Amino acid sequence: MNLVTGGTGLVGAHLMYFLLLDGQKVRAIHRKTSDLKAVLQVFGYYTSEAQNLFDKIEWVEANLNDVPALTKAFLDIEYVYHAAAYVTFDPKNFGKLQKSNIEGTANVVNLCLAFGVKKLCHVSSIAAIGKSESEPIHEEMPWNPDDDNNVYAISKYGAEMEVWRGTQEGLDAVIVNPGVIIGSGLWNKGTGVMFKRVHKGLNHFTTGEMGFVDVVDVVKTMIALMKSPIKNERFIIVAKDTSYKILLSKIAEAFGKKPPKKELKLWMLLLAVKIDALISFVTRRKQMLFESTSKALVTKRKYNNSKIKETLNYKFRTLDETVTEIVKNFRKDIP
Repeated sequence: MNLVTGGTGLVGAHLMYFLLLDGQKVRAIHRKTSDLKAVLQVFGYYTSEAQNLFDKIEWVEANLNDVPALTKAFLDIEYVYHAAAYVTFDPKNFGKLQKSNIEGTANVVNLCLAFGVKKLCHVSSIAAIGKSESEPIHEEMPWNPDDDNNVYAISKYGAEMEVWRGTQEGLDAVIVNPGVIIGSGLWNKGTGVMFKRVHKGLNHFTTGEMGFVDVVDVVKTMIALMKSPIKNERFIIVAKDTSYKILLSKIAEAFGKKPPKKELKLWMLLLAVKIDALISFVTRRKQMLFESTSKALVTKRKYNNSKIKETLNYKFRTLDETVTEIVKNFRKDIP
């Protein structure tokens, strides 16, 4: 039996489909307010038998910090895919990030050890790896606490430390560090919002470059690593380093829209952050823009994905294939 945390998220939903397709049993934890229909919607992109597969999931209501409920979810579990995470770049929410991402992961690790789980796959992020301006970032790049790390990155690094602590106590584990994940579904969250905005018409772009990866590649490498004898290693999961301008242009082309033409400078982004902060203060709504994300949008990062490709002999989807499929599924949901 496999336990999936974060089952109602983008990675979790696609992961459960491929686990069930492989004939594996799946139990997933969810919060009381989680949208389970979003998972069924993701299954529908792959098969007309979506409901039959979805009905095979054993759902357990729990969260990462509810240890009694989480303990019940671990009964008879052999393998754990820890995909749950709280994502925010707001420094004001650093406490929540620590509670969910670090303490929550510690709870998962402790229960893996207590129940004798055979293997844990922890979904981390490239944000938890050290930075470099002179060479492509690789798995051995040391984390520098003195860097200008955002609060989300700090929490994901802390989560990794809990996993490595577990391996020292006898737990077999693998860590995957995906780049920016793009995939079908959950159009109001994460990169799904980007597709919605391009669909409506987007005329601006930034000059940054980042490692992107299809959610299907993420979950397939996760499952392959869990089936392998590999343990206590981490892997960067990035298909290709691509500029935001190129990605947005490809999405616009797939939608039949005009590609973005106007460049957003860093000073413009930082000004927008200040305006957004003022509006959120006056109206008491949640702040949407932050200095850390603005800087990231104009920063060029390169990543070395040779370790995962050579270890699994894995071939990533092309960006064109990914964008074409996502746009096709988007049109099914939002004509």
